[in-house]
Amino acid sequence: MSDFFTMHPGETAAPLPPGPALCAGTAGMRRIHRVFLWAYDEAPGLVRSAEAGDTARAAYVGEVLATFDKLLHVHHEGEDESMYPALAQRAPGCAMHVELMLAQHRQVAERLEEIGPLRDQWVRTADPEVRDRLAERYASMGDLLKVHLRREVTEVMPAVDRVVTEDEMAAMVKHSTGSFSAKVMLAYLGMVLASNPPEERQGLFMDVPAPIRVAYRLVGRRLYRKQYSTLFPGREIPATL
Repeated sequence: MSDFFTMHPGETAAPLPPGPALCAGTAGMRRIHRVFLWAYDEAPGLVRSAEAGDTARAAYVGEVLATFDKLLHVHHEGEDESMYPALAQRAPGCAMHVELMLAQHRQVAERLEEIGPLRDQWVRTADPEVRDRLAERYASMGDLLKVHLRREVTEVMPAVDRVVTEDEMAAMVKHSTGSFSAKVMLAYLGMVLASNPPEERQGLFMDVPAPIRVAYRLVGRRLYRKQYSTLFPGREIPATL
């Protein structure tokens, strides 16, 4: 089975700036992109899992998906505010690829703007017509992300590794996670671990600050398992650490 993060025919990577790698952004981006790919692949089915009028189920699924929508938004916001300006300034030869990625970010933002009010309406009413429209919007988002998240990793991140430092990348990650409560981040850490290959989980986990690793083992794993089993009743819960 081929790796998802493989360049398609006709696609070209941004020119690599000279010098050594300053950060391991490509590896980190692959890991976080996997959980987004998983979430938006599951989203249409999760929406459709709520029967007409089942506002309790709609509210639970809607809350989880709203968190993923916010995670995706702040993830792109951090890239727009720091990573891509740095790449454009320090590697002018990457300008075409920077513009392509920013254009795709705008497309994602437009879809999120469509999804938000529709999701809120569905949560309140569990209306089947609204449900089906929302599921279609999430399917469209998933199709877009399968292109964007792959191309960002394959075409742009190798150049980013050459011009963005580990400290700058860490600041971008902190921006993305600082908008959420510790309880939310601990549960979602389980989903990140579960959506990545077993051989990468330990390295991913060790990149997490030690206090968060301890908190995950104490309470986060349980939060993740409860959330997963509620979202997918009867389905085997994927392993983490």
